[in-house]
Amino acid sequence: MTEAGWLPDDFAHPLRAELADGVHLRPIRAEDVEIDMIAVMSNQPMLWDMYGEAWGWPPATMTREADEEDLARHAEEMEGHESFNYAVLTADEDRLLGCVYIDPLDALDGEISAEVSWWMVPDAPAGMAERLDAFVPAWLEREWPFGRVTYPFNPGAPRA
Repeated sequence: MTEAGWLPDDFAHPLRAELADGVHLRPIRAEDVEIDMIAVMSNQPMLWDMYGEAWGWPPATMTREADEEDLARHAEEMEGHESFNYAVLTADEDRLLGCVYIDPLDALDGEISAEVSWWMVPDAPAGMAERLDAFVPAWLEREWPFGRVTYPFNPGAPRA
């Protein structure tokens, strides 16, 4: 297991995953701050309804600097396999359409467990939100070493 004791030492997290029509997932980074700010703050009420009570995010007054620090922290956590934040991006990466978050859960009966959630901007290309809804659970099963996954913020996702 890694230093965090969550994932096997030899696990290499995916660096890219194709969703559809050039739309793809890749680890988020601090350099994504401009497109992240647009996606997050233009959808802040929706995201607050989804995550606000649990995470206190995103605050209505989030600054560019605070977002950049948050994205840098996410990138560091991914490198250390502590947690993962994947940006959902257009083919040319000029627009962030959403994010996928993968966080550790305490293991039950020795299973590697994760809490996973995702969101998509309401004005994403037609059908993309539904594709992401179907993609994430299948991707986790295919590419990740989890024995148990919970989806606390995505009501239509499979239950553990």
